[in-house]
Amino acid sequence: MHSIFDESLVGMEAITALSHAFGTADYVKGGGGNTSFKNETTLWVKPSGTTLAGLTPEAFVQLSRAKINALYGVETPSALPAREELVKKLMAAAVENDAGRPSVEAPLHNVFEAKYVVHTHPALVNGLTCSMDGEAVCGRLFPDALWVEYVDPGYTLCMVVRERFEAYRKAKGKEPSMLMLQNHGIFVAADEPDEIRAVYKNVMSTLKAEYTKAGVLEQLAVPEAPRCEVAEDKIRALFGDDALFISSSCIFPSARGPITPDHLVYSKAYAYRGALSESGAQAYFNERGYAPKVIVYGGRVYGIGHTQCNADLALELIQDGALVVQLADAFGGIHYMSDAHREFIENWEVESYRARQVA
Repeated sequence: MHSIFDESLVGMEAITALSHAFGTADYVKGGGGNTSFKNETTLWVKPSGTTLAGLTPEAFVQLSRAKINALYGVETPSALPAREELVKKLMAAAVENDAGRPSVEAPLHNVFEAKYVVHTHPALVNGLTCSMDGEAVCGRLFPDALWVEYVDPGYTLCMVVRERFEAYRKAKGKEPSMLMLQNHGIFVAADEPDEIRAVYKNVMSTLKAEYTKAGVLEQLAVPEAPRCEVAEDKIRALFGDDALFISSSCIFPSARGPITPDHLVYSKAYAYRGALSESGAQAYFNERGYAPKVIVYGGRVYGIGHTQCNADLALELIQDGALVVQLADAFGGIHYMSDAHREFIENWEVESYRARQVA
């Protein structure tokens, strides 16, 4: 007879393997996505800002499910920043090891009854979740999935999903194995690891067939060309410490607004476009309140940052966003996040922390 301890070891090995399988560039970028395993008393979840591909069984944050369950009944402030700050402290109190800060979506993972949960942001999926017709198409392609309109991540999203789960269970007698979040990504849950793999395989193959039918390419075309060192020198001179490192590629049709929280964290909502001048840089800062992470100039796209990883991620995410825009054409075109939702992410300490951990 196996003990709960033995079962938890098997579960941790399994969720680690799932994290590696779905920690590739096809599913997440940077520190995006999160995974978890649970038993009756404990939830093990990915630490905030770490990469899925780099996880080990010992790296997961261990939390008391009783304390997370108690969190659902806490009276929270109406102001979003104060609410999230309170929840962050309560979540810290639920941590039972020293593996770091738990993923911001840990309370949402706990809502699922299933043992394993894998949350990712594949461009192929976000072509659907970030499209104008996303909800209708999701209902047609994945009738058992639960679609939730965009809600600010963290506690606010968790409570909305928890309420929708209760309604789903009453209507269908079970919980959804797939949760589609508008302008965010996908959650897949199951009691067996192979079920997670099977659901993802079906989702990806189904969407690929839709893109083929619509005549939409699944890859972003970025031509090759030599670097422009003169432009890079101008960028460093203009943006100083914010451009200590640069990563660039040839130009491509990039997004003109906020797409998902991950794109906001690593590449910001709006690229700097136009002449490389002090007046232009100051105008950008005056309008946005921060320096850009991406610069479009002279036939190239530049990711800039304090570290090379930071610059590489900025370029990688702006390319991923461009691919999402391209894919969304199959489902009515791109659906951008609202200014209010964008501003919440831009000013959220949790996302600043996540960005620092990776970059």
